[in-house]
Amino acid sequence: MLVADDDRAIRESLARALELEGYAVVPAVDGVEALSLVRRESFDALVVDVMMPGVDGLAVCRVLRGDGDHTPILMLTARVETPDRVAGLDAGADDYLPKPFELDELLARLRALIRRAAVHGGDTPRAAETLRTGALRIVPAARRVWWDEAELQLSKTEFDLLELLVRNEGIVLDHATIYQRIWGYDFGADSKNLAVYIGYLRRKLAAAGAPPLIHTVRGVGYTVRAA
Repeated sequence: MLVADDDRAIRESLARALELEGYAVVPAVDGVEALSLVRRESFDALVVDVMMPGVDGLAVCRVLRGDGDHTPILMLTARVETPDRVAGLDAGADDYLPKPFELDELLARLRALIRRAAVHGGDTPRAAETLRTGALRIVPAARRVWWDEAELQLSKTEFDLLELLVRNEGIVLDHATIYQRIWGYDFGADSKNLAVYIGYLRRKLAAAGAPPLIHTVRGVGYTVRAA
């Protein structure tokens, strides 16, 4: 069971409660970490908060469903208006529970989602081993990247950064989120480290014949969009 919530108190208390019910729980502090974990491991269900920094719960749902991943998702949110619930379900969530919630109700909803997934059968489809956008191909297990037939020679940090951006294609990742995922902490607003590595990637992609793939969203961060 994966629990993604940026509120540490909620994340940890929910993890303890689920573990007492016999679930093995893997926590995630935000949507980027949740996506990374789901693509590496199989889960019976996901409990995902809507309001998270960087990549929110709605984006997590959209990305996973776009990948063809049908792991059951229970959305948690402080938003209680009908349009907000509709937005969560339209994004691909299987169920929606407003905060504050009763633990017994959450457990019952999770059991129902897991039963439903078992009835509809088989293993949850997983994301493809090869990531693609345009003519760009990334094989994470082999840590190799090609544009068309040209293989790019990337450093560890360059590879990790490109993989992160491509896994979240179409989503703008803010600077703090990228620093946290790639380097493990935020270097601060004045750091040029990220911009330097983005420059390295852009030059190597251009040398391989790729059009601009990595786009700057001024004052926010970066995103990958294929033409």
